Amino acid sequence: MRFSCPSRKPARVIAMLKPEWQEELRATAALAWPLVLTNLAMTMIGATDVVMVGWLGPTELAAASLGFNLSMICAIFAMGVLTATSPMMASERGRKMHSVRDIRRTFRQGLWLALAIMVPVWAFLWQTEAILLAVGQQAELADKAQTYVRAYMWSILPFMWLIVTRNFLSALERPQWSLIIGVAGVFANAGFNYVLIFGKLGLPELGIVGAGVGSILANSFMFVGMVAVISLHPKFRRYRLFGRWWRADWPRFRALLWLGVPIGITMGLEGAVFGVAVMLMGLIDTVSVAAHAIALQIASVTFMVPMGLAQAATVRVGIGYGRKDPAMVRRAGWTSYVMGTAFMAMMALLIWTLPDLLVSIFIDADAPQNAEVVKLAISFLAIAALFQIADGAQVVGAGMLRGLHDTRWPMAFAAFGYWVVGIGVGAWLAFRAGWGGVGIWTGLATGLGIVALMMLSRWLLRHRLGLISLKG
Repeated sequence: MRFSCPSRKPARVIAMLKPEWQEELRATAALAWPLVLTNLAMTMIGATDVVMVGWLGPTELAAASLGFNLSMICAIFAMGVLTATSPMMASERGRKMHSVRDIRRTFRQGLWLALAIMVPVWAFLWQTEAILLAVGQQAELADKAQTYVRAYMWSILPFMWLIVTRNFLSALERPQWSLIIGVAGVFANAGFNYVLIFGKLGLPELGIVGAGVGSILANSFMFVGMVAVISLHPKFRRYRLFGRWWRADWPRFRALLWLGVPIGITMGLEGAVFGVAVMLMGLIDTVSVAAHAIALQIASVTFMVPMGLAQAATVRVGIGYGRKDPAMVRRAGWTSYVMGTAFMAMMALLIWTLPDLLVSIFIDADAPQNAEVVKLAISFLAIAALFQIADGAQVVGAGMLRGLHDTRWPMAFAAFGYWVVGIGVGAWLAFRAGWGGVGIWTGLATGLGIVALMMLSRWLLRHRLGLISLKG
């Protein structure tokens, strides 16, 4: 009897593809894996902040979490706007592979746009205490949160500039440096936080303010590291990205704003919908909040892979769009889409078959006092398995459309799918139909599924809608 080696099956499948598809698969994988790991590194930086502030005590942790979440609402929107630099630089590279001037124009105006966005963001975050009191938070927490935010908020600008440099490297299909700097940033952030929060090396103990200052230093460290790489590396220094960066280029600035604002709104809508879901869980009971946090954390970790593939799709589709090459656009889009949905399908199977094991990573499943949370978390994960596939499909689909500079209709899809269907159906099932937390998760999964279908439909109709010419 002959046995086939399972490890050879993927290689055989790849070998069956036409050469141009094989090449696209290799290019997408080479671009995506550093992006995925870089996203995970950024997640680890946030997790480090939570752990270290948690050592100060529950009050400090709660206050810093409130302040951080408020800051993230602003930061996610700003990140979305600056995401426009990626498809613009990629399509410019596609139009002319050795383009320097147009890529430099987009990069420089990305730096300008980041600074322009930060001015109203800083003005908004300066009023953190008043904002939190207005939404019903405790006075002590609101006061401590403002203390934290008034230090932390200055770290957002170097982080936004870091995003622009990362997008430049991604457009040139050289994201490995982003990963190296990101990993270094994890250790730098931990070191800065430890020294400043707890007053080590002869420095005063700053508490939660130290966490904010540590974020400023860590984000500045990563940005300076990226500047050094771009300025000194022979493949990048010819672009002279920082030469005369102060010169205005209003047409390119407006083009970035026009393309980026819908992306920022889309990402903001997606981030906010999960925040509202947490508040809805709070209206049910504490057990539902705890179970929701566990299920959402599991889903968030797996989401890093399709998110990285979406970023890769934007670049690869953007290059094909710039070349006016419909065949490359098709290959680039479908390659990322299949990789993203296939991965999430595997994760869905894992979640479906091993929910007990996954929940036990976050909570002592054998403790009697946790029995209700464990049971509810497992019921959430049953829906999260379907949620995985829909979430992967919608984020990669959005990345594909961004490569075609198509951002306004995806924004409308997000508004309808996340809020009308996701929150609307979820709230109705939870409170009217009596499904509780399961109803909220069902609504979220349904909303993501609707968004995924609309994104896919628009991609399939890209020629008919004039997003790219059939003739090229």
